[in-house]
Amino acid sequence: MSGSVRRAMPSIEIVAKEAGVSTATAGRALGGYGSVSRKSREAVLAAAERLGYRPNSLARSMITGLTHTLGVLVPDIENPFFSRALRGIADAAHERGWEVLLVNTDEDLVLERKALSVLAERRVDGLVVAPTDVADRDALQAVVDAGIPIVLLDRRVPGLEADTVGIDNRAAAKDATERLLKLGHRSVALLTGGDEKLRAKLSRPGLRGVERLAATTVGARAAGYRDALVEAGVEPRPELVSAEGFRREDAAAATRRLLALPDPPTAILALDSLLALGVLQALRGLGLRCPVDVSLVAFDDADWAEAISPPLSVVAQPIYELGAEAGRLLLDRVQGSDKRFTHRRLPTRFIERESASSR
Repeated sequence: MSGSVRRAMPSIEIVAKEAGVSTATAGRALGGYGSVSRKSREAVLAAAERLGYRPNSLARSMITGLTHTLGVLVPDIENPFFSRALRGIADAAHERGWEVLLVNTDEDLVLERKALSVLAERRVDGLVVAPTDVADRDALQAVVDAGIPIVLLDRRVPGLEADTVGIDNRAAAKDATERLLKLGHRSVALLTGGDEKLRAKLSRPGLRGVERLAATTVGARAAGYRDALVEAGVEPRPELVSAEGFRREDAAAATRRLLALPDPPTAILALDSLLALGVLQALRGLGLRCPVDVSLVAFDDADWAEAISPPLSVVAQPIYELGAEAGRLLLDRVQGSDKRFTHRRLPTRFIERESASSR
């Protein structure tokens, strides 16, 4: 038999007595609901800490109607963008006493729909979602209709009433492409990881097809790429747009295909850091050097981008801040904000290093 005696958990009544307040006041202070003065809240929290009190989350949720949990759905947690953004979301949630439940959808629409259903059944208070298919609104709309607020991260869903957080993708991609054009490149490839239909849309004359593209993150970046080419008098070439997959090996295969063309690209714009790694892997396998043989610019300033040789020129997004802002917006909405839906666009910056050179 153990010689230790398990200490009983103090009741909320004992905490209230210790803090010198009513039981109702202690309940509101510990539950994070209702009106409590700062002095009383601090006294209750200090008493709870001294006594080792831990709130009953089930009882609190029955009183407040909140579980103090947020759901987060991302398409690929191995992608540095989403892992860094998740840290921002989690920090914002923890600052206000909320916890986070994460689901990785693997860019699979079926998994995303199932995850939305499961998290709704678990009564999460809100969701941050980077949707797999922005054209598929039904499952997300069902969650919103059930009274669960959603904040869309990085990707927008046309017609869905939700707050969104991202960047001006079109302008950022246009700026990056213009930099390559100014270096003398006239054969610039685009690695998107997304929809192969981009090739056909980018080759259409006029702007109608491009404007439709701009509703999605990948499409907006592709539109910005095309904007830069057209303004520079360079005819877009559909065969230079690759959308073969989001993983590093997909990008490596795409790079090998691009460089085997009769008129191969002299520069590549990769739309995220994993795709950029695939490009570098392919160049090494082919015995080519960056930027001597092929210049490379990528979205996202990954941890390794400055450490490789040559260091990578990038469009740096404020990824942590994007996640934190999404978390704060969601918590504001959960806690009763009735403001109009907002679309936050955080600024990017171009970091010029040594992976792109004059042609």
